[in-house]
Amino acid sequence: MRLLFIRHGDPDYERDTLTEKGCREAELLAEIIDSYHIDDVYQSPLGRARDTAAYSCDRLNKKPVTLEWLKEFPALTDPNLSEDVRKAFATELVTDEATGQYRKRIVWDILPSYYMDHPELFDREGWRRSALAEAGNMVSLYDEVASGFDALLADYGYVRKGLVYQVTNSNEKTIAFFCHFGLASLLLSRLCNVSPFVPWHFTAAAPTSVTEAVTEEREKGIAIFRILRAGEITHLRMSNEGPSFSARFCERYENREQRH
Repeated sequence: MRLLFIRHGDPDYERDTLTEKGCREAELLAEIIDSYHIDDVYQSPLGRARDTAAYSCDRLNKKPVTLEWLKEFPALTDPNLSEDVRKAFATELVTDEATGQYRKRIVWDILPSYYMDHPELFDREGWRRSALAEAGNMVSLYDEVASGFDALLADYGYVRKGLVYQVTNSNEKTIAFFCHFGLASLLLSRLCNVSPFVPWHFTAAAPTSVTEAVTEEREKGIAIFRILRAGEITHLRMSNEGPSFSARFCERYENREQRH
C-alpha cells in the first residue's frame, strides 16, 4: 500500500484558505495528480487543506473524506508552568494583556538552543516525559491522532502490532492525505517509530509538496513503511513556480526578508 501526504498550498492563515500563490500551486499539482494513481482521498477539515484538495479531487473526479484528526496538530504547552519551558521560546514569548500571563505556545515550535540541551525530545519514548509534554496536552493528542491513523490503516489491511504492521489484506492501493506539515510529520514519526520532534525539526515540506511512504513486506504477514520521497515539488519545478517559503525559517539569520 502506498500513502501520499500532501501539504496544503501557500496558506492565508488568517482566513484559513489559500493565497493567490497557494491557488497556483494547487492548480499545478492537480495537473499531474493523475500520475499518482490515487484510489482514495482523505482531507483535513481546515479550509487551506480542503481548498488544496478540491483542485485535485475535481481532476480525479473523487469525493474526499474529511477526517477530524487530520487537522493541523493543535497541541499546546504552557510557558507559565516552568522556567525550563519558557527557555524553549525564550525570544518569542508573548504576554496576554488581559491576564498578564504568557500565552500558550505550539509545543513543537521551539528554538534550536533548547533542544540542544534536551536530548529526551528525540528519544522514541522520552519525549513523552519531557517538560514540554508535561506542561501541555501533547501526549494525549498525539495518541488520539495515532489511534485514528492506525484504525484507518487497519481498515485497509495493515494492523499495528508493536513496531510493525500485521498484514491481514495485502494490497497496492494508493491513499492520499491532504493535510499539514506538523500533522504529516507526526504520522511519519508513527510509521518510522521515532519521536515526532525528529521530523518536526529536521525536515521541511513546501506547500503542495508530496511525501510518499510505501509498505515493504519481506516476510509474509509483516509490513513496515519506507519513505520513497519526501517533500517532492516536481509539479512546481516543471512550471518554473518557485516553492513558497512557508514551513521554513531563515536560511541565514541576517536575512530579515525570510521568516524569523
